[in-house]
Formats: sequence, structure tokens, C-alpha cells
Amino acid sequence: MEPLRIIYDIIYLDVVNLRAHHNGAAKNVASQLRMENVGMRGSRWFTATALLIVAAPVGVVAAAITSASAATSASRRVGAFEVALDAGTGTLARLSPAAETAFDFVPSGRSAERTGDGYVHIGDLHLRARTAGGRWRDFSSAHQRRPVHRLEGNRYVLAAADITASMGDDVPLTVERRWLDESGVLALRFTLSNRGSEPVEVGALGMPMVFDNIITDRTLEEAHAEAVFVDPYVGMDSGYLQVTRLNGKGPALLVIPEKGTPLEAYVPIATAKEAPKAVFNDRSPRAQTSEGFYDWLVASKGFADREWKGAGEQWNVPTGFTLAPGESRTIGIRFVQAPAIRAIEQTLADQSRPVAVGIPGYVLPTDQSGLLFLKSSSKVARIESHPAGSLTATASGSVDGWQRYAIKSSGWGRARLTISYADGSVGTLHYFITKPLEALHADLGRFATTRQWFDDPRDPFGRAPAILTYDREASRIVTQDQRVWIAGMSDEGGGGSWLAAVMKQLDNPNAAEIAKLERLIDETILGKLQIAEGPHAGGVRKSLFYYDPMRFPGVYDKDRDWTSWASWKKEQADDLGRSYNYPHVAAGHWVLYRLARNHHGLVRHHDWRWYLEHAFQTSVAMMRDAPHYAQFGQMEGDVFVDILKDLKREGLAAQAAEMEQLMRRRAEHWRTLRYPFGSEMAWDSTGQPEVYAWMRYFGWQHQADTTREVILGYDPSLPNWGYNGNARRYWDFLYAGKYPRIERQIHHYGSTLNAIPLFDAFRADPSDLHLLRVAYGGLMGGITNVDREGFSSAGFHSWPDRMDWDPYSGDYGMGYFGHVYAAATYLVDHPTFGWIGFGGTALEQGRKIMIAPKDGARSRIFIAPVGAWLTLEAGKIASAAYTPATGTIELSLDPANAATPTARLVIERTTAAGPHYRPDRGRQERGAYTVPLGARTTRLVLTPQ
Repeated sequence: MEPLRIIYDIIYLDVVNLRAHHNGAAKNVASQLRMENVGMRGSRWFTATALLIVAAPVGVVAAAITSASAATSASRRVGAFEVALDAGTGTLARLSPAAETAFDFVPSGRSAERTGDGYVHIGDLHLRARTAGGRWRDFSSAHQRRPVHRLEGNRYVLAAADITASMGDDVPLTVERRWLDESGVLALRFTLSNRGSEPVEVGALGMPMVFDNIITDRTLEEAHAEAVFVDPYVGMDSGYLQVTRLNGKGPALLVIPEKGTPLEAYVPIATAKEAPKAVFNDRSPRAQTSEGFYDWLVASKGFADREWKGAGEQWNVPTGFTLAPGESRTIGIRFVQAPAIRAIEQTLADQSRPVAVGIPGYVLPTDQSGLLFLKSSSKVARIESHPAGSLTATASGSVDGWQRYAIKSSGWGRARLTISYADGSVGTLHYFITKPLEALHADLGRFATTRQWFDDPRDPFGRAPAILTYDREASRIVTQDQRVWIAGMSDEGGGGSWLAAVMKQLDNPNAAEIAKLERLIDETILGKLQIAEGPHAGGVRKSLFYYDPMRFPGVYDKDRDWTSWASWKKEQADDLGRSYNYPHVAAGHWVLYRLARNHHGLVRHHDWRWYLEHAFQTSVAMMRDAPHYAQFGQMEGDVFVDILKDLKREGLAAQAAEMEQLMRRRAEHWRTLRYPFGSEMAWDSTGQPEVYAWMRYFGWQHQADTTREVILGYDPSLPNWGYNGNARRYWDFLYAGKYPRIERQIHHYGSTLNAIPLFDAFRADPSDLHLLRVAYGGLMGGITNVDREGFSSAGFHSWPDRMDWDPYSGDYGMGYFGHVYAAATYLVDHPTFGWIGFGGTALEQGRKIMIAPKDGARSRIFIAPVGAWLTLEAGKIASAAYTPATGTIELSLDPANAATPTARLVIERTTAAGPHYRPDRGRQERGAYTVPLGARTTRLVLTPQ
């Protein structure tokens, strides 16, 4: 692992040393990449990612072509696809839906720049092998291409070749490749044969999966129409890849294994810059505009023995195999079209593939039970848990071809169910076990306000008191980093920790923690991080920490590189022009407003009006002082909608009118755009939630629907806690992680933030369970970052050389915002699965359906059959009951306490067909029912009107 870490550190240093800041070079790069129209020009972030691309300009690679023709064979209809192969290499050159031939799943439009040695394609093969007593040797059909020998086939064979010569000198196995049309299904098979005299051990066998995930040189509109994302279900024989379009439209592509071709691991193929001496590499650059390509590994032991030593546990046990003299093995994959993203599971079932549906997903707190529905053409022979006893799957009947299992969890951390089928195939499901959520929130609040609490009055940057980024590996607060914002309390990488501590209080307030947060707001946020008065009142600086060795000699760590663009001087740190800093501060003020307004004695420094007015002032200041980036959707931007609604409810009409006018101006601009999801990056997954929220607020449903589908294009539903609901993100370790590199991040903050609009969309259409499953996957995935003591990591490193959480807390708070904001329990009557609960277990008791929320907030519940969205601004739901025959809803509320003597219930009807509800008690005020709580549980009955 250490050599790879060094390689990626070097890449990062290359980036930060080249990067410019608000200079003409950035504009030139933006022009070259045709991204000016998506707001990247002059961006502080853009210059780094652009220079990753500039390091290998498009025109340069063409000059290095040494072999293989760029010509392709004539395209041929194979089932639902138009298919073409490269005439020289026999690799896949085109894979288009027959109904939309202008679109291509593979990067055929870049064939001129991706031709020749060192460019991998679908149809290439990677092999790591050794003979007895020998060392591992790597062979690749793409590394140094040589003519392949054509083989004869039958009418089902599109092309057949012996590609042994192209695998490299002294390859110990013969390799044959066949492309087939099997009853309208495109198949690719490799046969490896040992024609030597001694056994050959195969330690790694990989098929490069090269799809058009390249956004480089495309506008946002072009990217959404032309580019794809690939998500893996690393589930052994049950595994597959799903390839979806950025716009979320169908068709989707499924890559499924044939017998003997498990998806054991899904491994990034190093670029030539990252690993110039490697045989397994590709010459296309990796960047924010191009995630890179991956290998479908059938065997991975050879990597585990070498590159992955010291890494966390892999998704599956790494294996290898041995071919005796004269022995052969065939592996293969099939390409299948699903008409839409929501039809992926049905398409898998139609192809006789095993399908798993976990309810509520694959993250299980130990006080909750889960359901698992399995559909397979072969009977389940046994189910085993790893670690032993961590998961228990108990069969509980079947329904409509689905086998139902009750899932219980024990312990903490990653766990795996291995399902063995009667036909000999094996599938794996990947779970994460965590604490009961209320305990998890308590841990986070305690850790943030103790271990991360910084109160050094001698701090030269005036950060005391503060909650700063924490380094879990070093067990200390990060008081300095060459990326100064990480230690500067602002930006995402520096503001995440204190934002998380504030958001924790929304549903789980703690008086001692709130007292510290009041000090943080009064002594450090307002007047230091945020301008307190004057013409720029409400403006938010980019960082309190900065680099000035003349002013502060001896302060800075000499072992760090302070020469890059990231080591801001004071003038840069004081800049008010980065809008993304404003939602953090606005959310801090808003939470304290809610606490002061709806509880007694928790907030003592100011009254509720002071906090709401400062939330409003922050919102207005963003539009005034940071207009450039404010044209984009903001992470945590949903808070602005709530601030506006609260201004209206409180009768602050002038402020509400001003804020609504400012926000409408942004929304009207978005309404004119086909895909209004730009940011400082070429493509991003952070702008969609706020864009969706304002489209819904102003009643522009068409744009909201477009936004929803785009989110589904990069936010999958898969039987793996890491990928289920995981909004795509692969560059923010550069800006907020301890180990910076371009890498697919698991449950970075996008997962929970993008769950917010999906939850809303489900409440508007409770028949679309796919929305709820993806949303809950993101909601729960976002709390796997919190460890057993309450430390919260910026994200999980998905690449197999690490497979662990980043040691920096970094920008986790933005994800925690999303979890807290959206946490709720959902009661659903599914036409196949019956009564199911998300956030609690649904139980049928006579005529009633009971559910006890365990979602960590216990403040919000949705009764899907009647479209009833019930939220408590104060109080807790102990249990709920729904009577289908009458539509009656009963809520049992926790007893009163000193801070919460009354509950405040908001009732919303989310569907046109749903009834209006009225509670049997309570006084209406400020858009909610105020209900006195007693010394015992309070029963509240809601009757449909």
C-alpha cells in the first residue's frame, strides 16, 4: 500500500503546485475544455482539476500510436444493440442502443485519441500469473499490441481470435477471445489454456471495463446526453455492473457474468502517469472530468499479496486458481439492456440472475431488524455470515417468487452474507452494522464537543473557541494543513466538524453541548468567520487560518509544503466570494433558532428572533457578496427554503419578501437551463438538492422531475452498504481528506444530501419505491462514517489498496446535515412485499399496522398509503399506528421534560388523493399544532377529514 500512497501523493503535489487562483491561466484552461458556460472560469477549484487534464492534452497521445488500426468493423445488430469491433484489435468499438444509435456506452467518439499501445478497451485482458517457485508476472493484451490470429467460428460467433501474441512475451497461457451473438445477447468470452508442461497459478485475471464516463471537453448538456457512470455490485457470481446515463434516462446497460466469472473485485486501472512502469495501466488521464477505468477481476489474490498488503478487508475473499498442463478455463460476460434504471432488477430476473432487495437497505443498527427478499432461478442452499454471528438470516416465508428473510445484526462494522445456491454459484451481500442511532448521535455530539473542542486563547488566528477538523490516525486536532481551509473552520473541509456538532442538536439537543456551541457562534463565528456589521454584514470568510510566515515566524510545520496555491495568504482567506461557505453558517443560526423557539432553556445567549434574523442576514449576504457561485445549487441549500418558510410563519414579512425575491431570481435562472446543476466543477453532485427544492417551492414540477431523474443517474440501488444510495463523488479527498487522490468515494456528503430530494419525490409519489430505497440507502450510508466513539470521517476509500475511512473528519458535516435534515420513518404497503418499514419495523396487530420509529430523530413519520407527512418540531414519537380501514393515525409521544413540555406537530398532505388530517387535541399556531405533554406517554389521534 505504501508505494501507491506515495504515487498518489506525488500526483496531488503535481496538482497543487500547478494550480492557479483566479488568474488568466484558469480562463484559458476553461476555454480549452469548453466549460466556461458551467461556471468554471476563475474557479478556485477548477484550476486543479483542469490541470490534471492539461497534464496529458488530447492531441499529444495520438502522436504515440505505435500499432493497431483505428478502423472499425461494420456495425451489426445484436439484440437491442448496434455493435462494432475494432478491425485491428478486435476490441469493442461501439455499443449503442439500437433505438438510439447516436448514443454510445463506450467512448467511440474518442477513438482517435485512444488508439494504440497502452489504451485498454472492452475485449482486452489482464493476467497476473506464475509457475511453481516463480514470481508474479503481469501480461496485458493492451500494453504492447501485436497482431492477433483469427480463428474460425460458427454462425453465433461475431469474431474469434487467439490473442496470445498480444499478451506479451513468454505468457505461460494461451488466450482465445470470442465475441458471440447468443439469441440476441452480446457475449464476450476468454478461454485460458495451459499448453505447457507445468502448472500455472493465476493470481489476477481482469477484464477492463471501459465505458464513456469521460466528461472532458463536454458541456453540461453534452455530458448529460452522452456520458455514463458505472456502478459495481461486487457480489461474486451474483455480481454485475450497471451503466447509467448522466441524465437518468433509459436504456441502462447491465454487464452480467457467465458461469465461472465472479465479480470478485472491481479495481481501478492505474493511469500511465500514476504507474508508468506498470503493465496494467491506461494512458488516458484521470481527473475530475474523468474518473478512469476499472478491471472486472475474476481472481485477485495476486493483488492482495502485493499492492493491497495492509489494506482493509476486501469486499470478497481474494482468490486465485491453478491450471494444470492441458487444462483450460473459460470466463465470460454478457451485455444486456434494461429499458430504464427502475427496470434493472426486473431485467436481471428476466435473465435468470439472482436479485436481492434489502429493506430498509444494508446498514443495520443493532436495535433494528431488516428484511431481505431474494429471487433466484436456483434454490438457496445455505446462508453464512462473516464475521460469524454478525448477521442472522431467518427464512420467513415467500411471496410472489421472492424468498423472505428476517435479518438481525450484532456487533459493529462491516459484515457479509454469503449465499450459496443449489447450482453451485455463490453470491455475497455487504452490510454495515452500527449502534442504535440515538446512541450514535450522542457519540458524535460528545466527540465533537470534547475531543474536537479547541479553546486555546493564544491561537494567533483567533479560532478559539472552535470545533476543528480531527485526525483520527494521529488522535489530535488538525491545527494546520497546507490546504489552509481544513484548519480554518470554513469551506467544506474546515467547516464540517462544527456544522455536524450544531446539526446534532436539531433532534437530539444536549444542554451542555449547546452551551459550547453558543460560545462558538458568539465568540468565533460572528465577528471573525462572519462579518458582524457594516456594508458586508453577514459575509463569510473562506478561512480563519492562513499562511503568513513573516507575521507568524515559527508557527508553521516545516515538514509541510507551503508553496502551493492551497496555502492561502490572509487576503485570500478573507475573501467573501465563495457562496458555498454561507449555508454552513446559515444552518448554524437556523438550528439555534429552532431550539430557542420550540424548547425551554436550551439556548440562553440570544432569543429565537436573533438567530432567525442572522440566518436571514447570512442568506442575503450570500447573494450580495458571493453572486458568482450563488448561481449554482449549494450543498445544504435546503436550509434556505426552511429559513424562508420560518420567516413567513413568524410574520417577518419584509424579510421574507426580500429573501423570496432573491431566491426566485436564482430559481428563474435555473428554470431556463436544461440541466441546471453546474458548479465550480465540470460536473457535480452537490447542486441538485437545492435546485430541486426551489423548483418544488415555486411550483415548477417539470424541472423538479428532471432533477430527480438526474440524481437517479448517479445514485444507485445495489446490495452493498457502500454503493447503495452512494451519490457519485471522486475528487473531494483532494480537498478534505488526509490521503488526497482522485478516487471513488464511498458515502461522501453527496449521499445524504441527494437523499433529501428523493425522499420528497417519494412522498409526492408513494408508488415509486425505488425512490425510497435509494434515498434510505444514502441516508443510512451517510452515518457509516461515524465510528464507535463518535469520530466522523470525510468518507471511505473504495480502492482496494486502502478500503478504509479517511482519518480526517474534513467535510463530513455536510453529509451529517443531510442525515439529520432527512431522518424519518416511512410506513409503506407494497403490492408484493406487503407492509414494510424504513426506520422501524412494521407489525400487523389486528386491524392496525404498528411501527416504532428508531431512525435516530423520532420526529418525522410518513404514512405512505394516505400521503400523511407528520413532523415534530418539538417532541418525540414513541410509536405510531395506522388503521387501513378507517385511515386513522395514532401517535404515542414521549413524556414531557424540562426543555420540552409541549410537542409541536406539523401535518402535511403530500398527495392529491390523500385526506386532510386533524388531531384530537392541540392549538394551532405558526403552522403547527401545539400539544401539551404529560408525565406519561401522550396519545394523539389523527382523523381523516
